[in-house]
Amino acid sequence: MVDSCRVSVMIFTLNEELHLPRCLDSLRWCEDVLVVDSFSSDRTEAICRERGVRFYQHAFEGFGSQRNWALDNLALRHSWVLILDADERVPEALAAELCATAALDDVAVGAYRLRRRFYMWGRWLRYSSLYPNWVVRFIHRDRVRYVNRGHAETQEVTGRIAALQEDLIDENLKGMDEWFERQNRYSSKEARFELERESHGLRWRELVASDPLVRRAALKQLAGRLPGRPLIYFLYSYLWRRGFLDGRDGLVFCIMKSIYQYMIVVKKYDDRRSGRG
Repeated sequence: MVDSCRVSVMIFTLNEELHLPRCLDSLRWCEDVLVVDSFSSDRTEAICRERGVRFYQHAFEGFGSQRNWALDNLALRHSWVLILDADERVPEALAAELCATAALDDVAVGAYRLRRRFYMWGRWLRYSSLYPNWVVRFIHRDRVRYVNRGHAETQEVTGRIAALQEDLIDENLKGMDEWFERQNRYSSKEARFELERESHGLRWRELVASDPLVRRAALKQLAGRLPGRPLIYFLYSYLWRRGFLDGRDGLVFCIMKSIYQYMIVVKKYDDRRSGRG
């Protein structure tokens, strides 16, 4: 598969010595793996050197900006690019599908979305993680640009966005302290982004759009304006989306995500009261 697979993989990292080896092990089928690092202080660079993957560093200004910099400045060997975080893994079935899709090279498609399976505590939280969670991660390097959007990013795609069938695996092993530290950073960015966006009206038609990414963004925008947002999220994820089927792990995870929603609410309130909103 290595000789025939026309796919490049870019991994974006910051202090990922724990996750990176498992991620790289799942990419043995790919002969063009690049790591774009935001100046890690752990063994991230050493692991890359030991594994023989290409290693670059660039100051982080946002997920979208980092991806654009990599696309503009790195010499990718192939036109089709898989975008990964270090805590993600590519199963064999997905690798085969990526290689076949790149070989097809449909000129009408600018990017592909795929489902991401979220694992915690050693198991797949199928219901409480709101699976299927679609993400646009397989892109043609000349047909996609990124825009920073809250704590994450969105894509501007030339051509249509198609869907892959196989799943990507996401499993974070850093524990609760790191998880809440990350949510604290993300909620600050998300609060600022939502305050900026509230000056624009809702696009109601997007709530019933056929594209799941458009529909999810519209639902997220609507949810950000509702009172009782943390409770609504908990009821939605635990009852409506059947998070209770994941047992006690599902209950705890739904509570964790509800706390994240409450962090956004509090930070928006603080920004308004302090005059920053």
